[in-house]
Amino acid sequence: LPLEAGPEEYERVSKHWGLDQPLHTQYFIFLSKAVRGDFGDSWKWHGESAMGLVAQRLPATLQLAGFALAISLLIALPIGVLAAVMKGNGWDTAAKIIALLGQSLPPFWLGIVLMWIFAVHLGWFPTSGRGGIQHMILPAITLGWFQVAVVMRLLRSSMLDVLDSEFVKLTRIKGLAEWKVVWKHCLRNAAIAPLTVFAIIAGGLMTGAVVTESVFSWPGTGLLVVDAVRARDFQVVQAVVIVFAGIFILTNLVVDILYAYLDPRIRYQ
Repeated sequence: LPLEAGPEEYERVSKHWGLDQPLHTQYFIFLSKAVRGDFGDSWKWHGESAMGLVAQRLPATLQLAGFALAISLLIALPIGVLAAVMKGNGWDTAAKIIALLGQSLPPFWLGIVLMWIFAVHLGWFPTSGRGGIQHMILPAITLGWFQVAVVMRLLRSSMLDVLDSEFVKLTRIKGLAEWKVVWKHCLRNAAIAPLTVFAIIAGGLMTGAVVTESVFSWPGTGLLVVDAVRARDFQVVQAVVIVFAGIFILTNLVVDILYAYLDPRIRYQ
């Protein structure tokens, strides 16, 4: 409503949105609609339902988060394994430096630096928007950089424990090739520890998309929620929060299933 709106307009809007009802009545009405995915219409985007807007933007966020996760795993897994196998040498030192930088650099700062170097200065990638794979590379690196550090440190620590275990010593005594010992036997057992934080990583990717999408103007739910907060479009903000919470719960379920696959002892229990 404009600042000069009169009492009649306030009363009309309050009645339309149910704000004239008691607080507990408003709460139960909200819950009954939220269960059905009905968060009302957007205040900023007139005529659009809040959940409809989220559904339109969610594929872009999932695409970016999936690409960021793939990049982070492709970087973290080999470096984490090699850092454990070659403990104390150059690989190990490089892994520690990468992990330190990954956990200390803010995503918004990293995104701006990557954009300035590789998009503005070198012109290798576009600065914003959503299109081909070139549009995804810089946002995905920005979004997945912190996850690289987390997975790498956990995998290195877990691999060191597994490499020192009795069954690994037995496989070496039997004459099994070192690469088979590391990649076939050790990695599967060591992967359980990083898997425990996979749900947290997934949550970090979704929430980190808010900053990353704002920096690169990626048209996903992160940019949507920023625009909604600026416009005080609470219906859209509520819809985004509920969807993100649902994704987090679903990710936890998938992690529990993967536990049983990686560790048969959990399956038998």
